[in-house]
Amino acid sequence: MKQTKKWAFSFIALLVLGLVSCTKNSAVNNLSNADTRIYITQRDSTVNFNNYKTFSINDSITVINNGQTSTSLTPTGQAFLDAISKYMQQAGYTLVSKSNNPDLGINVTYINTTTTGIIDYSSYYDYYGGYYDPTYWGYGGYGYYSPYFYGTYQINSGALSIDMLDLKNAAANGKIKIIWNGLIRGEGIADATTADSQVQALFSQSPYIKAN
Repeated sequence: MKQTKKWAFSFIALLVLGLVSCTKNSAVNNLSNADTRIYITQRDSTVNFNNYKTFSINDSITVINNGQTSTSLTPTGQAFLDAISKYMQQAGYTLVSKSNNPDLGINVTYINTTTTGIIDYSSYYDYYGGYYDPTYWGYGGYGYYSPYFYGTYQINSGALSIDMLDLKNAAANGKIKIIWNGLIRGEGIADATTADSQVQALFSQSPYIKAN
């Protein structure tokens, strides 16, 4: 099979999958917001988190909306800040103000991205014809033809990122290192009522975050 036909088959399969996923009875549509969420944690493996005792957390959320940056403190944002502070203290760290030289700093960022794409149907049907024989429709020897037109699609995605910064060794390192990151992706992230459970999931995946 030619490479172009392999590509076409994949394209058709994805298109069919997309159509199926949009149907009313799709299994994906039956998932709760909680079921769609993905929790990812990463750490600097050279760091011993026991060496830090105090932390401070930014008093606002950084919002990145399609590349535009702003700061905000909504009730939902406050719920996330409160949850992070709660689980840091449960891990043995002491909350202090940023003026008291905390060992750790915590930044929280909400990222919203809208991606727009285009499907060129004229190119699509050029490949399509290689798989569906026009003889089936009683037109042997004919080829498929589509006038030039295209369709657009749009995908909105959101994520919440929590960055833990090494302030204790910033002067010695000559830079502020991110020693841990927690990322949440999925539906309904910006929900004040589930902020605590979402943050708890990240800390549950990171048992090494302990002050003693």
